[in-house]
Amino acid sequence: MFDAILVGARCAGAPVAMLLARAGYRVLLLDKAPSGTDTLSTHLIHQPGVAALARWGLLDAVRASGCPQLDRVVYEVADIRLEGCARGVEGQRAAFAPRRHVLDAILVEAAAAAGVEVRDRCRVTGLLRDGSGRVVGVEGRHDGRSFSDRAHLVIGADGMRSTVAHLVQAPYTVKDPRLTCAYYTYWQDVPATLELYEAPGSWVAAVATNQGATLVLAYVPQSRFKEVRTDAHRAYREQIRTTAPALDERLHGKEPVERLYGTGDQRNFFRRATGPGWALVGDAGHHKDSITARGISDAFLQADILVGRLIGRLGEDAAELDAALAQFEKERDTALGPGYESTLGVAHLTPHEQRLALLRAVQKDPELTAIYFDLVAGIETAGALYTPKLLALL
Repeated sequence: MFDAILVGARCAGAPVAMLLARAGYRVLLLDKAPSGTDTLSTHLIHQPGVAALARWGLLDAVRASGCPQLDRVVYEVADIRLEGCARGVEGQRAAFAPRRHVLDAILVEAAAAAGVEVRDRCRVTGLLRDGSGRVVGVEGRHDGRSFSDRAHLVIGADGMRSTVAHLVQAPYTVKDPRLTCAYYTYWQDVPATLELYEAPGSWVAAVATNQGATLVLAYVPQSRFKEVRTDAHRAYREQIRTTAPALDERLHGKEPVERLYGTGDQRNFFRRATGPGWALVGDAGHHKDSITARGISDAFLQADILVGRLIGRLGEDAAELDAALAQFEKERDTALGPGYESTLGVAHLTPHEQRLALLRAVQKDPELTAIYFDLVAGIETAGALYTPKLLALL
């Protein structure tokens, strides 16, 4: 009998498992993929996520992996160029963008070190329920054999297409259309920290990651997905050439070091996050377009919120546990709602003149630029930008 079973061992499931184990709970962490595999990702951990890694004692491991810190941001749109760094949070001003096989391994190893039982290559096929219908465990296949394990709580951290969400029939509470499709690959000898380029119908980013590589992403409207996928390489390079010509020049004469990765399935939703004996965390309960790269940082935030609600209330008292889960869902929605709305705004790929006028004022002042990069990182909401200085410039 476990206190909690986590299904999914990446940026949401592994931290939840680790934090629960550190609090003294018996935890099982399952994942269908072999340990150390990659997954589609922007890689970027904004400063709130970096602060979480520091609190958990894992930031040094990310640094030791050779992942460079991103302490300088460039953002270009229309005739505007912002350059600087966020003010940060908890003393963390730099972002990081580790490869996912690096980051996820660090998180799983930390969970195992805390006492979590970890099983990879493990597929959950069903949920165990008691006579009232309450979820009390999981069943599945591991190494060719059937298994079943029981727990006070089953937590789905298994991504946007969550098996747990499907099995509990978690309804959508918010759902919006897909807005972009994204393609990326890795380049060597293309120096960068964090660069963002925006144009009507396009968004391009360059991010330094492990092993001296630079991740270069290109976004196009979802309406173009069928056209783009017929020749994704050409469309990818064309987006870079027209949106970020200086970056394109740095890529001239070079070849990608890996294949082109991409997706047209960037869903935007909140799901019901909790029910009798179950919870959803990370992309399983909430997903949005990757254009603002909030996914990893938001997963860490949800892990902190969920574990904070569970400690002291994860046990035999089902009513107390259900009350804690309801509080988690409410807090999750309050915390992530503003970022969801701002991400949808960016993902429409339509720079509005009102926002451009604001950015022209912001670029005149380093302090306002730092506050704007706090907004990009999810540290502040838009209201923080409207200082007397900005109003005077406007």
